[in-house]
Amino acid sequence: MTSNRTSLWIALWTGGLVLAIGLVALLGPDSFTGKATGEPVTGTPDVNYTLRTAMQGSRMYFEGAAGAIADQVNPVLKAGVNDVVEITLENGDGGTHDVAIPEFGVQSDRLLRQGARTTVRFRVTAEGGYDYFCTVSGHRLAGMEGRLEVGHVDQPVARQAPDISRDPADLPPPIARKAPGHVRFDLTAREMEGQLDDGTTYPYFTFDGKVPGPFLRVRVGDEVEVHLSNPEGNSMVHSIDLHAVTGPGGGSSVMQVPPGEEKTFTFRALKPGLFVYHCASPMVAHHIASGMYGMILVEPDGGLPPVDHEFYVMQQEVYTKEAMGTKGALHFSGRKLLDEQPEYFVLNGAVGALTRRHPLQVKTGETARIYFGVGGPDYSASFHVIGEILETVYDRASLSSEPLRDVQTTTVAPGGATIAEIAFQVPGTYKIVDHALSRLERGLVGFIRVTGPENPDIFRSGGAASLAAR
Repeated sequence: MTSNRTSLWIALWTGGLVLAIGLVALLGPDSFTGKATGEPVTGTPDVNYTLRTAMQGSRMYFEGAAGAIADQVNPVLKAGVNDVVEITLENGDGGTHDVAIPEFGVQSDRLLRQGARTTVRFRVTAEGGYDYFCTVSGHRLAGMEGRLEVGHVDQPVARQAPDISRDPADLPPPIARKAPGHVRFDLTAREMEGQLDDGTTYPYFTFDGKVPGPFLRVRVGDEVEVHLSNPEGNSMVHSIDLHAVTGPGGGSSVMQVPPGEEKTFTFRALKPGLFVYHCASPMVAHHIASGMYGMILVEPDGGLPPVDHEFYVMQQEVYTKEAMGTKGALHFSGRKLLDEQPEYFVLNGAVGALTRRHPLQVKTGETARIYFGVGGPDYSASFHVIGEILETVYDRASLSSEPLRDVQTTTVAPGGATIAEIAFQVPGTYKIVDHALSRLERGLVGFIRVTGPENPDIFRSGGAASLAAR
């Protein structure tokens, strides 16, 4: 009986193997589709591409591995309508990666080790531009995203929109004056379509065309004269409320400026500190969420201790009707704002503002002071720099209190600020994040790129070699 059962199992197993071999022979090697949905695509592909995954510092990307796209970063892939496209993905850095194009149901296997390869084959059935990207959490945001263009594809208008993000190094130097004086600021309210993300625009309200608005710098005792103009052609009344002001509405009670007009007021800077300013015209939260905020530093007598670099960084939420990732012109959503459900969290006004466009640049052995504020309008920030300790923190941006020392994360309220100082000793890329880390997936991250010689006394690689020696 046992012998008969064994013979039966052998026969079934052999028959299954023969059937599998027969199917492979029937379909041929050209039927492989990875995890692309739909009917298997057979025959010779019309176009084929090989991509290799790569990593440099905190940046991840695809690079062309052969042919016309060789060595290109996140290359543009091209195909005609109804072409069969084959993409081979090779793991070039040892991380976990895949490639997907949702519009065509393409989702490759995940590659878990360096040198591993996978291939997807699919038919493109509609003209247009489509993103290909890695679906591993955080990898697309870190840079693993390219474009597949099918047929004749016009560049989206959004790609031509102005860059509204402010360079964090764009701020005036410390004040050299030893006594109070008279300072005048001229600001202009600008309503404009700006680049929120690659291929995506948003209708911004700004001071002087950048987000955040200009970094204003005075010293204690200064008489400060503020002018705000609102050009003809704007659709809204705009204003300014400076938290450094002692007076009704922080100035906004006398600074409601209709389109085509200009208004002014003067105040005395009585208290030292770093203060937020913003538009305070109804609906106030709408104006702030659209980019109308900035900061003013009131330096104490004698100023602040010298540092090698100063940077200006602010955080906000963006509330769009469309879901995050939608391409084209996005629109403000009052309902999401009132429900406090933002689609984006950003630094300096846009996704990639402090990574792709304006990363902070420092050398080892140098000190940096970061003036950090939250425009909001709704969410607090947990300010943190991954891989560094905030050596000095002026908590809540108070310059009259004793600063904190050796802080990992500091909380900043909407409409609030902090001042943090860091001494960089090890080269590499450090990330500025809100330690409510899910916000990283919604666009909130900045890079501090530190260059210089290695410092093995403080940090060195070698864990793998040590483990191998055991």
